[in-house]
Amino acid sequence: MGMISLRNAGHRAGELLFSNLNLVIGDGDHVGLVAPNGRGKTTLLQGMAGLTELSEGEITRSRGLAIGYVPQEVPETGLRQTVTEFIGSALGAATLDSEGWRVDVVMEEFSIPPDLREKRLGELSGGWQRMALLARCWVTQPDALLMDEPTNHLDLGRIAMLERWLSYAAKTLPVIIASHDRAFLDATTNRTLFLRPSEQVYLPLAYSAARAELDQVDAAAEAQRERDLKYANQLRKQAAKLTNVGINSGSDLLVVKSKQLRDRAEKIETQVQEVHRDRTGLVKLGNSGADARVMMGFENFPVLTPDGKPLFTIDKLHIFQGDRIVLLGRNGTGKSQFMRIVTEALGGKPVPGLKLSPQIASGYLDQALAWLPLDPSPLDYILHRFDEGDRRSIALLAGAGFPPDRQSKPIRTMSLGQRARLALLALRLAKPNFYLLDEPTNHLDIPGQEQLEDDIREQGATTVLVTHDRAFLRAIGTRFLLIERRKLVEVDGPEEFLAEMAEG
Repeated sequence: MGMISLRNAGHRAGELLFSNLNLVIGDGDHVGLVAPNGRGKTTLLQGMAGLTELSEGEITRSRGLAIGYVPQEVPETGLRQTVTEFIGSALGAATLDSEGWRVDVVMEEFSIPPDLREKRLGELSGGWQRMALLARCWVTQPDALLMDEPTNHLDLGRIAMLERWLSYAAKTLPVIIASHDRAFLDATTNRTLFLRPSEQVYLPLAYSAARAELDQVDAAAEAQRERDLKYANQLRKQAAKLTNVGINSGSDLLVVKSKQLRDRAEKIETQVQEVHRDRTGLVKLGNSGADARVMMGFENFPVLTPDGKPLFTIDKLHIFQGDRIVLLGRNGTGKSQFMRIVTEALGGKPVPGLKLSPQIASGYLDQALAWLPLDPSPLDYILHRFDEGDRRSIALLAGAGFPPDRQSKPIRTMSLGQRARLALLALRLAKPNFYLLDEPTNHLDIPGQEQLEDDIREQGATTVLVTHDRAFLRAIGTRFLLIERRKLVEVDGPEEFLAEMAEG
């Protein structure tokens, strides 16, 4: 029986990330590990894998338990290896000599095409790098799986494949998945651990059901906290009255009684639990508004590859102010090329068949954050790009989750989650009324995703979106456009397409 046990586990990295973690993860337990960016998920996974030491508590594993760990990114040395070499390097020279066939088997299992297997990982997309990481882990035949953001860079088809694979290949194993993909967690887990600085919450439910129960628990705790503090305040008021009466009347008994009431109030206030709130930098987007009814129009519009090969055509399409359009389509049908062409048009390049309202003020967010410079610090970037002044820029960055000591360090030293928050802040300060979003949730934690959803819905800005995040597209979309048979057609909703992708 495979088992990972944690006793009073915790970790500090300057600040307390998590503590008092006590749980046992056994065969068939598929645990979703949920917390905002920077709150210790990767540290905990590495601790369970034996790759790092936690600062508090103990982690024990079943005797002989072989743990497979899937990190977020391919290590720098792996990028220079071919896919076959990278996967085989997990076995060691002796095993590779006698059982090299296992590498071919696992590449077939993860549907890695033969023409990619001898290419260097650094030449491949983030999605294929992710599949190579999964295959490298699985080729070792582990008894337990630890997965850190396994759906990053994967399209809907490969996410669905991974969900199916976990349901049969890893069905009986202990599995811990750190992820911000809510739909993926719902499809693959049967338990959820909400990682918090103090008291941890571990529920025998998949993410959405666990989150609903957690919200109820937190709401009840908040209500009890308010009642306790109200009662303590009443005791202090009574104590103040008794003190005044006691002093005026010279009654030592009343003074003693007053002190007892104050002591009771202080004890209640000391015992009141601060209700947990996820502390993450949130950026509230806006909408600068427009009077135009039609923001963008297409007619007899071909979408081509950069070298001129046809992908699909748009016979006629109007994007109206306030539309929130989700672009659907299988991988390779032309979604990225459509976004590229529209981005170029918004940047001023004439594109035949595409008309833009002169009132468009566009804001663009792409999954690679390629437009974000890496050399300046966040403070220098905001100061030089936007006319906000020193004090306001510092305050804006602090509100986005960058304390003063982080504001002066180069952007390249920041995590992808931190870069995503900085990109959102820049998007806010650009004051757009038209959002072009290409995989905007790739590096956002769940609080950040929910904030972005709320902002887009509440502000009413026109939005064109490409995403593999099913929860996000369901929450945002008001119109759905599907690329099929080299045409762009409008469909009633995303569910039929998502079901087809889930079936493979």
